[in-house]
Amino acid sequence: MKLQYIFGGFAVASLSLSVSSCISGNSNNELADIPAGDQMADTSLIVSGEVVSDMIQNISSPVEMANEVKGTGVGFSQNLLNPAGQENKYETSFKKAVNLGVYAADLGYINTFNKNLVVVDYLGSIKRLSDGIGVGQFLDFNTLTRLAKNSTNLDSLKQLSVTSFNDIDRYLREQNRSNVSTAIVVGTWVEGLYITSSVVKQTGDKGLIDRLGEQKDIVEIIRIVVNAYSRSDRDYKNLSTKIEELRKIYEGVRVTTEMGVPETKEVDGMLVIVQNEITTIDFADDQVVNNIIGKIAEIRSMLVE
Repeated sequence: MKLQYIFGGFAVASLSLSVSSCISGNSNNELADIPAGDQMADTSLIVSGEVVSDMIQNISSPVEMANEVKGTGVGFSQNLLNPAGQENKYETSFKKAVNLGVYAADLGYINTFNKNLVVVDYLGSIKRLSDGIGVGQFLDFNTLTRLAKNSTNLDSLKQLSVTSFNDIDRYLREQNRSNVSTAIVVGTWVEGLYITSSVVKQTGDKGLIDRLGEQKDIVEIIRIVVNAYSRSDRDYKNLSTKIEELRKIYEGVRVTTEMGVPETKEVDGMLVIVQNEITTIDFADDQVVNNIIGKIAEIRSMLVE
């Protein structure tokens, strides 16, 4: 059960949520590298692995979303991003983890528009947040920064990032810290939707509007997982309330999928038949779109404040 997504616009990071077994947020191993008083609350719960698998397999990568944003012709806007250097105000492990995810989505957007100099500032924020939740040892900040300054080194940057974030993933799983992983994933997801919805407000782009509508099933899955953690964690409880409000808005969205015409493709030298699907998004009215955009902005503001 792994989420394959572009972390920071650099790497296909495998961020797993190993929650088919008992999730314990206060094991001795988990707390060893986290400052005293900065631990996430105990979450001794069992969450269905299938539920989590659905969530992580269907969330779009921030780079995928950013590419669609760029495709509308709208230029780069740093005002859409959570400013780098904000990490010092995030005091709880939840806030640090969720904003690590936020900055990951921001970096995906930044790199889609090839703003290399801005990347360095965001890498710094990611490194400090990673240190704050006890996983900074897996990021070679100096090397990442050097590679980020030179666009010809992007392949090396990608490979190093893959290694680094796979190490983070493995460590979090070994330490039974799935609640921390979930916060990172949710932060990435919310920020990607926030950037997308902000561009929808500017352009009214139909493709991006459909992308927002496609999130209906993901919202439901995220609601289930977040609600499970909310029983013993205040930050998760606040998030759960907002996600439930978003879910109710999505009741005005209908998503239908039909089987399309199969096509033959060559994969690794072999011909395979790929079954295409056609998804149709219908909104009850235009206000539903506006309400989704408004609620996403509200959730994002709560996470980054």
